[in-house]
Amino acid sequence: MADMATAIDAEFDRLLTVPNDPRARLYEAMRHSAIGGGKRLRPLLVHASGSLFNVSRESIVRTGLAVECIHVYSLIHDDLPAMDDDDLRRGKPTVHRAFDEATAILAGDCLHDLAFSVLADAETHADPFVRCDLIRALALASGPAGMAGGQMMDLEAENANFDLPTTTRLQQLKTGALFGFCVEAGAILARLPEEGRRGLHGYARDLGLAFQIADDLLDVEGDAGSTGKAVGKDAAAGKATFVSLMGVEEARTRATMLVDQAKTHLAAFGPEADLLRAIADFSVSRRH
Repeated sequence: MADMATAIDAEFDRLLTVPNDPRARLYEAMRHSAIGGGKRLRPLLVHASGSLFNVSRESIVRTGLAVECIHVYSLIHDDLPAMDDDDLRRGKPTVHRAFDEATAILAGDCLHDLAFSVLADAETHADPFVRCDLIRALALASGPAGMAGGQMMDLEAENANFDLPTTTRLQQLKTGALFGFCVEAGAILARLPEEGRRGLHGYARDLGLAFQIADDLLDVEGDAGSTGKAVGKDAAAGKATFVSLMGVEEARTRATMLVDQAKTHLAAFGPEADLLRAIADFSVSRRH
């Protein structure tokens, strides 16, 4: 994780050099949100899946960078007053607080654009068909059938009484879809046929839900100092979460069960999948 964080930060530093012109504030805002902090779990998942198929490190880092661009853009927009109105992210002021709302919106937009620019570049993979597959998969995972759709459901959750199946669907879109891209990315980079990816899809689905249950538990039991963001906001907003619907102990049990289930989807792999197994364990044992 530390190795991937260093690699991702170095790429952001290289690509987001602040120009000596009126765009400087925009670049500074992008750097504020993108460099330093965060678990870099999504790039790590790309690394773990790519390593199953001996994908080159350059392809892994660049694909991991693209998905992190999408993740960071989503956090910038999620923190805006029009959505969650948060003041703290990754232990520092949110972008709209450190700069202003207009700059935050543009910074998010530009990171979104940067993601697809990186994937479209031949440095990511020599095969243009592979690059197109990556672009399509990330677009699906981050759009209305994925992360953005989940965010819309999350906004609606403040005015509705979501049951467990609806909450599960929300989180499968908001969190799980991007996890699914990360795990599938290694297979795409290796040109693995769709029928060979079923186990990876199952792993990503269960991992995403386990990760979100752990997030809901941290929102109840954690503190802002350790999580690097505000806690208790879902309960204050009246949103249904896995914890509010199941209770703390059942939620913790469900998360553990999902981790075990995720790892069973990797039965076809040997020690080369140990990092994916370790990530599943980490998803529910983390404190931030």
